[in-house]
Amino acid sequence: MPTTRSPRQTVKKVLPLILATAIFMQMLDSTILNTSLPSIARDLNESPLNMQNAIISYVLTLAVFMPASGFLADRFGTRKVFIFALVLFSLGSIFCALSQNLTHLVISRVIQGVGGSLMTPVGKLALIKTFNRNELLKAMNFAIVPALIGPVLGPLVGGYMVDYLSWHWIFLINIPIGVLGIVLGLKYMPNYNSRETDFDLKGFLIFAAASLLLSISLELFGDMQNITPVLLVFILGFLFLYYYYHHAKRGNNPIFPLNLFQVRTFRVGIIGNLATRLGISSVPLLLPLMIQIAYGESAVISGWVIAPMALTAMFGKSSVIRILNKYGYKRTLMVNTFIIGILICCLSIPDIHTSIFWFVPVIAILGFFNSIQFTSMNTISIADLRNFQTSSGNSLISVNQQLAIGFGIAFGLIVLKIYENSPELIQHETHNAFRYTFLTVGILTILSSLVFRRLHTFDGRNMKSAE
Repeated sequence: MPTTRSPRQTVKKVLPLILATAIFMQMLDSTILNTSLPSIARDLNESPLNMQNAIISYVLTLAVFMPASGFLADRFGTRKVFIFALVLFSLGSIFCALSQNLTHLVISRVIQGVGGSLMTPVGKLALIKTFNRNELLKAMNFAIVPALIGPVLGPLVGGYMVDYLSWHWIFLINIPIGVLGIVLGLKYMPNYNSRETDFDLKGFLIFAAASLLLSISLELFGDMQNITPVLLVFILGFLFLYYYYHHAKRGNNPIFPLNLFQVRTFRVGIIGNLATRLGISSVPLLLPLMIQIAYGESAVISGWVIAPMALTAMFGKSSVIRILNKYGYKRTLMVNTFIIGILICCLSIPDIHTSIFWFVPVIAILGFFNSIQFTSMNTISIADLRNFQTSSGNSLISVNQQLAIGFGIAFGLIVLKIYENSPELIQHETHNAFRYTFLTVGILTILSSLVFRRLHTFDGRNMKSAE
């Protein structure tokens, strides 16, 4: 006689799949635009170098709204918030496909970003509350597989859709995945909530204002005709950060407690993450742009050149524990950051007559070391946090990571525009502007390795694990 599965067993079977659909959409959407920007720019009558807002607006919205996800889930229930997030993300995708100009696209990406900032954290929260501790790792590993596949498929899918269909399909592909997530979520997602909801709304708004203003100042710097408004916005952003500092000092339950920064490894991890990603984050955007703009190749070709970065990242994840156990965090992060900087500098070597496939081995090796870098930085950041600090610390790490990606993309394109506006320096060759940009961000990344000198040799030893 066949055994019937209990409702709880069914939920445990389906819930990782529901979270996987959310993660897949988010990871695909974070990378699919990189190879598609030149095509979208042509259709919207924009320069490809002015299209960064379409990426940065999404990343920044993720960073701003992520801290509110836990509070909203506790207040309204995990199922309601998760379904709302999926609906919002899918609607944002439709609006992106219907965009008639860059402003429409940016607004639509913000709507997508609000949905994305809620759906993955709330899905993870439901998973954590459903599974026992001894079951959680297996369930989470299944759910995050799309996080590894998404960055591989993103550039390729984006390239093929742009070349053989139209750029609108890179957004419309989200709709069937979103509908699947909504149907499964309505049926199987548990609706956990909590009556004891305590959220630092004032601190959230102050921190969000600071993040927005600092990001806007970077945007203005890229297109500035007059430096005065740029400086005013930049100073205002720092004033809001200072205001948050005083708020957190006085508040009973600030969204990001200041005692986190008293932990040296957390402080180094956060600063190191921000500094190294200024160079690293610009590469997945700048390289496809160079291949299409300077070399005149198709979006598909640029997708195939960039895809190995995500594939080799998987091998990096499988090696990082062994490397950290052998060399420790300080030596690993200092040497690894230096190697990444050298590899980025190597992207500046080929001239316009060199085959673009020269980039493939460099980008593949870079993906391996990037994976080690991100895992090491994230784990050393939480290595010495106490239990009561872990939740807010993890949240701030996620926010800092998204802000660093946005700042990195903006910084890379600012440097590119500076070189492009110096025709004598680049000898009137756009390709040389890209070469000098890679050299600049590579050197910056090498210098950022010095941040990790603040670590001690034995830092992170409590994070070591058996292979």
